[in-house]
Amino acid sequence: MDRSTRKTAEDRGEEIQAAEREAARQRLLAQAEADRIPVEETTRAVPDRQRHDRR
Repeated sequence: MDRSTRKTAEDRGEEIQAAEREAARQRLLAQAEADRIPVEETTRAVPDRQRHDRR
């Protein structure tokens, strides 16, 4: 393999890796969106009752 062919193969490998990373990123974002609970479906947090026996 001469230098230009090797360089082209390396560039192609890097392009493939970048595409795979982007695909993985998109899958993660899609999964996060699917797992997200809309705020309308959540309940409001209620603080614990405060203790009255402070001294």
